[in-house]
Amino acid sequence: MAQTQRGERILEVAGELLLAWGYRRVTIDEIARRAGVGKGTVYLHWKTKDALLLAVVLRAKARSLHRQLERMRADPLEVLPSRMMCGLYLDYLDDPVLRALHSDDSDVLGRLNDTAKQELAELMAHGDRILRRHLDVLRGHGLMRDDVEVTHQHYAMMAVTAGFFMTETLQAGPPLPPAVRTGILAHTLRGVLETPDAAEHHDPATADAHRAPAVAAVAPEIIALYEQLEELSSAEMRRQLRD
Repeated sequence: MAQTQRGERILEVAGELLLAWGYRRVTIDEIARRAGVGKGTVYLHWKTKDALLLAVVLRAKARSLHRQLERMRADPLEVLPSRMMCGLYLDYLDDPVLRALHSDDSDVLGRLNDTAKQELAELMAHGDRILRRHLDVLRGHGLMRDDVEVTHQHYAMMAVTAGFFMTETLQAGPPLPPAVRTGILAHTLRGVLETPDAAEHHDPATADAHRAPAVAAVAPEIIALYEQLEELSSAEMRRQLRD
C-alpha cells in the first residue's frame, strides 16, 4: 500500500472510531488493527493520537472547503452569503465530524475541539480574514447592504448560521426537511445581509437572475481567495503528516 493510501486509510479508520467510541476510548492500537497496519506505521505518519485525530478534523473541514469551491466554480451565485452558507450547512448535515465540531459534542470530541482551536488558530484566523474580504468585495459591487458595518454583517452571518447548526441538537421533535431548512436560512441571510433590491423579490430565482451579471463579475476574485485558503489547508495537512 502506497504511503498516501496508507495515510488515508488510517485517517478513515480513525474518523470512524472517533465517531463510534469518542475521543477518550480511541486508541492507536485499535486504529492500527482496523487499518491493517502496525502501530509503528501509524506513528510514522503522526506523532500522537491528538495529532492523528486533529488531522481527521482538518480533513473534514478541508473537504467542505473543496466542495464549497466546486459549487462556486459551477455557479458564481454561490459566492452570495445566502447561497454559500446554505451549501456549508448541507455539508454539515452530511458529515458527522463537522456536526460534532459545530455542536461541540464533548462525548465525541473530548478535548479535541479545544486542541483544534489552538493548533489551527492561524489557519482559522486566515479563513476569517478571507471571509471579511469576501464581504467587502460584495459590498463594493452593490451586492450587500452598506448601511451596516462589515464587521457587524460578518458577525450576523456567522451567528445566524451557527444558530441553524445548534438547532439540530436542541429540537425535541423530528427536524424539518433539509430543503426547508436551507430555504429558511437563505431567506434570513438575504433579508439581513443582501441588497434590498434582492431581498424584496418574492421569488429567489428572480432575484438571482437580476443579480447574475454583477455576481459573475466578482466571482473570480472571491474564488481566488478560497483557493488560497485551500492551499493553506493542504499545507497544514502536509505539515502534520510525518514523512
